[in-house]
Amino acid sequence: MANKKGGNTVNTVWEIAEPIAEGLGLKLWDVRYVKEGAQWYLRITIDKDGGIGIEDCENMSRAIDTPLDEKDPCDQQYILEVSSPGVERELTREEHFEAYTGADIMVKMIRPIEGIGKEFKGKLKSADKHTATITDHSGENEITINKKDAVYIKLDDFDF
Repeated sequence: MANKKGGNTVNTVWEIAEPIAEGLGLKLWDVRYVKEGAQWYLRITIDKDGGIGIEDCENMSRAIDTPLDEKDPCDQQYILEVSSPGVERELTREEHFEAYTGADIMVKMIRPIEGIGKEFKGKLKSADKHTATITDHSGENEITINKKDAVYIKLDDFDF
């Protein structure tokens, strides 16, 4: 899934960022190192009970700037972005799936699933390292998908 992008760089940044986030009373939600066009982005996503404000992002950005410069885990120049996971937070790590079992989610697949399509909504019934099981809102139908075949699995926090 998405947290794999950037490989060792992501792991190194995670090791640097996690204690800094905890020291600021924050939780590290995700780290991504991705190339978009000609530019590389290091995206650090933070969370906390009650939600993240701009000051939390600024504090994390300032606190991690020097340690990142010292360890220099990125091969290329990059733009650092620190943000919250938002309402439609993407579930990428095993602990995300554990925490949101039973929650409403929306899924977009790389390829359509016969009889369902590429995009669908439901409740997260369970997940393991490689798969997620989703039930429709009636609770009658269930599908198990490979996480690697999903473009995203996000919380669906909207009533439409």
